[in-house]
Formats: sequence, C-alpha cells, structure tokens
Amino acid sequence: MNVRTLTLSLMLAGMAGTVSAQPYTKAQYAADTKQAATRYAEDKKLCAEESSSSARMQCQRDAKTEYDKALAAAKADLKNAGAKPVACNDCGRVIAVNVEDKKGEGSAVGVIAGGVAGALLGNQVGSGGGRKLATIAGAAGGAYAGNKVEEHVKSSKVWHVKVQYDNGTQGEFTFDKDPGYANGDLVRSANGTIVRR
Repeated sequence: MNVRTLTLSLMLAGMAGTVSAQPYTKAQYAADTKQAATRYAEDKKLCAEESSSSARMQCQRDAKTEYDKALAAAKADLKNAGAKPVACNDCGRVIAVNVEDKKGEGSAVGVIAGGVAGALLGNQVGSGGGRKLATIAGAAGGAYAGNKVEEHVKSSKVWHVKVQYDNGTQGEFTFDKDPGYANGDLVRSANGTIVRR
C-alpha cells in the first residue's frame, strides 16, 4: 500500500474514532456514513494506482476494512446516543447535618452503688429512729443520684445527616461519630449508610 493510501486510511480511522461533545444525531450519522463512503471511493482510486495486482488487492482489502470500521463506529455512536443515561437512584446531596446529645441509660449498677453510698451517708446522721429514717432517705436519694450520674457518664453525641436524593426522596442517617459531612456534599447510599461520591 502506498503512503497516500495509508495516510487516507489513518485519517478515516481517526475520524471514525473522534467523539463529539454534542449529542450524536441521525443527521450526524448520515454525514459520517457519507464521509466514510467518499473516503472509501477515494481509497479505491488510490488502490488502482498500485503497481502489482497483489498490492492492489491488499490496498482494497485495507480500504474496505477501514470503511467497515467507520460505519460500525457511526452505528455504535447512533445507538449510544439513543440510550438514556442511567439515573442513580442512590445518589443525593447532604441537606442538613444536626448534632444532638444522646442521653445515657442508667442501669442497676448506678442505682445500687448510689443507694449504698446514700445509705452510708444517711447512717452518719442522727441517732435511733432518725438515723434509720436518714439511712432510708439517703439510700433512696443516693439511688436516684447514682442513676443520674451513670446517665451523664454514658451520654454521647449523635450526628443526624439528612440527604435529598436525585430522584426526589429524602433519607436520614445517624452516626455515633462525626462522619465529616457538610451541607452540599455529594453522597450515595451503600450498605445501609452513605458514602461520598
């Protein structure tokens, strides 16, 4: 194959591989197929100038191959242009991040420890029947105080992240640690939580 034929074939292949930033239309498909046919006709004329029959045949095979590639690329572009983009139903944007204090839960340990401490302190007050009353009151007050102290010690912060999905729905996710999200962050749902996208 001579240099001109090779150059034209490479130009044809390059044109078939170019991607337009604009949507591919039927008019563009028609123009591309017409351009491929024109190049193919020019390549066949160049092939006729080859000196030997084997070189002419090889040139014609190469020209036909490039023509077929250009047509296939144009058909693929037209088919892909007709396909609608796949919507991401799990994709969204963070619209709110709220932090709140989560009240801790008291247990029997706090009540018992507080009750014992309160009873010991109550037992230090008064004598006779007053001491018994002070011990009971100390135990009750200590139990209540022990429960409250345990609740305070076990309290923590919780982050609530609200997401507006691209499909119009909303969701809310709760985190025990700061997830690092801010309003406007792009996220998607994954395995019951959200991740950046």
